Amino acid sequence: MWPLSPKSIGILMGVFYGISMRIFLEISGTFNFGSLVTISFMFLVPVAIGFIRIHFEYNQLSPMTYGRMAVVAWQPIFVFLFVSVVTLLEGSICVAMALPAFMFFASIGGMLAGLCHRLWAKKSNKAVMSVALLPLILSPLELNFLHLSKTYEVKNTIVINAPVDVVWQQLANVSQIHEGEYPSSFSQLIGIPRPIRADMSGDGVGAIRTSQWQKNVVFKEVITEWLPNEKMLYNFEIDPELIPDHALDQHVKLGGEYFSPLQGGYELVASGDNQTLLSLKTTVLDNTNFGIYSRVWGEVIFQDFHRALLKLMKVRAENDNKLVVKTG
Repeated sequence: MWPLSPKSIGILMGVFYGISMRIFLEISGTFNFGSLVTISFMFLVPVAIGFIRIHFEYNQLSPMTYGRMAVVAWQPIFVFLFVSVVTLLEGSICVAMALPAFMFFASIGGMLAGLCHRLWAKKSNKAVMSVALLPLILSPLELNFLHLSKTYEVKNTIVINAPVDVVWQQLANVSQIHEGEYPSSFSQLIGIPRPIRADMSGDGVGAIRTSQWQKNVVFKEVITEWLPNEKMLYNFEIDPELIPDHALDQHVKLGGEYFSPLQGGYELVASGDNQTLLSLKTTVLDNTNFGIYSRVWGEVIFQDFHRALLKLMKVRAENDNKLVVKTG
């Protein structure tokens, strides 16, 4: 049997480290020692993976440029995430959200390994051990002392070529949304189920709007403001225990520990020439410590969802308006 090359060792050790840390931090969450939804796992573990990858190959390719270090450090990241999906450790949504951060910080780790070899070649083994242990040291501190909970609002608007009363009829009760009718979206591509229908228990404040999505996702929206042809606002009422585990990854489950929509609703403004400005907004609670990174992902996903749903409302309202004009 041929001995493993430094390249193969670096990849295998990086993947082994990543999977080991993923399993250990999830288990240790029971004891409030660590968690996967921490800066330590999201940002520091990929630094260590990239560091390990370059550490084992650097002596063989000492002229390696920093650019090459940054790219080569991605190799164990791709394998690690692929193994996580195949073994059902993670779902497609979490992997898609983690990938940009993992690649970026693995590159930092790879270049840091090269720098350590150039400056302190004899201490490089100590350096790799220090970097590998850093997430374990910082994770319990972060989990117990760092809490960066925040809320923000995402809002999108579309112009619909139909009177405001025709558009209003599309909002409360949403009839069955067929596969080809719902616009293609990024959120669907990464595995987020699409809406299927919505039904109202009545009209006015206090009425309950029940939304159904694919994969048996069902939640309620309690109406808080109701002004016909002007505004329909609601509070989300989501029981995470009723959201199937296979529908959304556990770390991004609706109403779960880390992400939850709080309020939302539609606002309508009549415009000239029988046009309507329809806005959809959602207020989101973010309980992660990822700062701007999780905010960007929240904006991307909710805006993508908003745009797809508003396009659906636009098509339906404009088609209904054509029928009204034709029969009138």
